[in-house]
Amino acid sequence: MKTMQILFIAFLIVPFVEIYVLLQVGGLIGAFPTILLVVFTAVLGAWLLRRQGFATWQRFQSGLAQGEIPAYEMIEGPILLVGGALLLTPGFFTDMLGFACLIPTLRRKIAQYIIEHHLLQSQVGSVFQQTRNSQTIIEGEYNKQD
Repeated sequence: MKTMQILFIAFLIVPFVEIYVLLQVGGLIGAFPTILLVVFTAVLGAWLLRRQGFATWQRFQSGLAQGEIPAYEMIEGPILLVGGALLLTPGFFTDMLGFACLIPTLRRKIAQYIIEHHLLQSQVGSVFQQTRNSQTIIEGEYNKQD
């Protein structure tokens, strides 16, 4: 499946899963505790996101200061951004996915997968394969005379 198809299906299914889980939890513990729990996970997620974001930013800056390319940190930043957006979305299913994005070892594994399977493959293909257009190339010299 293509990425856009997966995202489309996710945007259709996730709200139904969220509503179902919220109704089940609300039936078990009540409406007010469920609302408090959703707000608590959003606040906790924002706090954790801030800490993880600062730590990633510091690793990014120290890597640049040492003359290295901070590839993992450049990939971890958007993962943290997605995790933060998922944590601020009300619901327990998105909170689980958001908290998973905040776990440093899991985030590092996701970044490693993205670098190895998506970025390196596209770079290898573009660096070593040069294609010519079907246009005719005309060589010659040019002198501008005033």
